[in-house]
Amino acid sequence: MKIPRSSCQWLLLTFAVAFLSSVFAAPLHTRKLKERPFRNGEIESKALSEGFDIFHYGQTLDHFNYKPGSYRKFRQRYVVNKEYWKDADAPVLAYLGEEDSLDSSIGLLTNHAMNFEAFQVYIEYRYYGESIPFGSKQIAFRDATTLGYLNSAQALADYAEILIHIKKTYHAKKSPIIVFGASYGGMLASWFRLKYPHIALGALASSAPILYFDDITPQNAFALVVSNDFKEVSRDCYETIKQSWSKINEIAATPNGLSLLSKRFKTCRDLRHSSELKSYLSIVYTNAAKDSWPRVKMICQKIDETPTKDDILDKIYATVVAVSGEAKCYVNPPQSDSYSSKAWNWQVNQLPQSDSYSSKAWNWQRCSEVVMPRGYGDETMFEAAPYNENNFINMCKRRYGVGARPRWVTTYYGGHDIKLILKRFGSNIIFSNGLKDPFSAGGVLKDISDTIRVVKADYGTHCQDLLPIKDTDPDWLVAMRKEEFQIIKQWIDQYYEDLKSYNQVVTKKEKNI
Repeated sequence: MKIPRSSCQWLLLTFAVAFLSSVFAAPLHTRKLKERPFRNGEIESKALSEGFDIFHYGQTLDHFNYKPGSYRKFRQRYVVNKEYWKDADAPVLAYLGEEDSLDSSIGLLTNHAMNFEAFQVYIEYRYYGESIPFGSKQIAFRDATTLGYLNSAQALADYAEILIHIKKTYHAKKSPIIVFGASYGGMLASWFRLKYPHIALGALASSAPILYFDDITPQNAFALVVSNDFKEVSRDCYETIKQSWSKINEIAATPNGLSLLSKRFKTCRDLRHSSELKSYLSIVYTNAAKDSWPRVKMICQKIDETPTKDDILDKIYATVVAVSGEAKCYVNPPQSDSYSSKAWNWQVNQLPQSDSYSSKAWNWQRCSEVVMPRGYGDETMFEAAPYNENNFINMCKRRYGVGARPRWVTTYYGGHDIKLILKRFGSNIIFSNGLKDPFSAGGVLKDISDTIRVVKADYGTHCQDLLPIKDTDPDWLVAMRKEEFQIIKQWIDQYYEDLKSYNQVVTKKEKNI
């Protein structure tokens, strides 16, 4: 569920973390944030590439056991930027890494840092990117014994350790921390606020489907959003896609049918099963709805403008070319992670093989705790494929020797009756969603309380509010970010007021001793 972003390969320097032994004892200066104008200007690449420093923290392998092996350390990567940090009690903004390398996330908080005069930190998720336990990927990904340390609870504890370390290192004891996350990272951000309220003052959870577990959300809700996105653009387009699956099956069932489909769609290698083509097409449609409303329009335009005398599959092939561009071949390119890694993982009842370590890590997470029961019903534009929990658990057992725990997330973090439970318990969380994003079906879409707020946009897509700002951003996206800024500002202002009152009480008590 990573954010679609352009490749940002600046920031490959590495140097050791500096451990400072003393804590600066200067007097604390509390203040309310100034009424700063909300900035919505372009963040230039030059600004993103300067001022970022990479560190590696000696992270604990197992935070929840006291066996000798639990104390083993691994190098966890994090990145900091102090360019806009006003002073030692100004805010700290922390981006909690999701299921991917940290590289493409660095800099996403820069605009917020400018507005809040804040310190930025980006923390990589264990088992992804450079943050690999056991000293090598071969060992870390060997089997369930070593993969067993890859789970959200361990990751949240990692973030807690690093954030405490940063506050000590940079003498920021009283700095309020706001955590941010995108998609799965947004789930982590909301859970971090609930599990570690003494560390994080608040959380912005962008496109976080925290309710897509157990039986909270209907299994076909994701596919319904995608289908409605296409239906809204063109009913004919929707019907063409819906009818295409049976046409593919019909051809595949004939002698040399797979060979005919391979030639018709110019596949890079012969199809071994029709599901290869159907999964690819499903991902094309899903990613369009998830990441780019204009792409949905483009796909439907291509389908609708292809002459009606042409076969349905000619219309579908035209969309493949339109989305991918002119190429020698399509569908299953060799050495490609675009459609063979995590994107495939979200297809129903599939756990594909992949050489990508990020994909291997995410497959494990899907087979352990991130069990999101997604299926396709007849009322969607996809081929019917209901979710079967027993089949999924058995598939995971065959792959790893251990079964999935489909109800662990709701047991450990909650989710059922979320408004009733969190209305009095939780606070300071923003759940942001674009309603064109199919993951919004599993998101929080109504305010839970005065301090657990929802910011949403009818035409927004996946994690759009956290993507780099552009001058061409629509007004509704500018308004969405501004609302988030105002809410976070209220949290921080209230924190400084509370801190000021607390310090006055402490000072008074000390004088009376």
